[in-house]
Amino acid sequence: MEPRITDSHCHLDFPQFEGELPDLLDRAAAAGVHRMVTICTKLRQADQVRALAEAHAPVFWAAGTHPMSAADEPLASVEALETLAAHPKMVGIGETGLDYHYTADSKDLQQESLRIHIEAARRTKLPLIIHARDADDDMARILTEEHGAGAFGCLMHCFSSGPALAEAALGLGFYLSMSGIAAFPKSGALRDIFSAAPLDRILVETDAPYLAPPPHRGKRNEPGFVAHTARRGAEIFGMDYADFAAATERNFERLFWKTVPSGA
Repeated sequence: MEPRITDSHCHLDFPQFEGELPDLLDRAAAAGVHRMVTICTKLRQADQVRALAEAHAPVFWAAGTHPMSAADEPLASVEALETLAAHPKMVGIGETGLDYHYTADSKDLQQESLRIHIEAARRTKLPLIIHARDADDDMARILTEEHGAGAFGCLMHCFSSGPALAEAALGLGFYLSMSGIAAFPKSGALRDIFSAAPLDRILVETDAPYLAPPPHRGKRNEPGFVAHTARRGAEIFGMDYADFAAATERNFERLFWKTVPSGA
């Protein structure tokens, strides 16, 4: 039996997985991946993402407006996010955040959207799921300002930013998620950031269908491949894989508390 592990971030509604979900879940289970969170990046698609979670026991879901879509989608409202969060398997707010790599022209709208999602995370007590790319300074500033105005939990999804943002996020009590990027040969600086972080703030993810770790790099990613990233994570922390997997499970359940059965 492989150690149990969770893929904390994937996109099972994307067309790359159409018609393959039963086989994909079987492969994930064989790799020890017993649970996953599929992320809705456009609120108008919430119904289909929710349906995946309702149809498959290992699947939970989260919803938000991705920053790269902020200019093309209606602005989310706190009330709409609260309504979605009432679903028993809806476990996080996002992904939201800032992405100035391709969409810096919408940064003001992205920041407005981010603050709406933060307020929804405060009200629902669900963790915020953050996407950050080429926006470290603004991200650290907004998260610090908003946390000072009222606490909320947060996961820095697919963390690949610099050490200053990692330090700011960890200082606020947030978590860092390790994706396949951390296993790429040239990601030594990123591995150094993770190795300096507290073990009890680390999660793992695929971001499937993107960012497959070695030995699948360049291919379509899927939840079962998170085990490869986690094995690299165990090496980063100098741990046995089973112990590292167990640590990330504890961290996931502490942050994504709604995935834990009542009374467990």
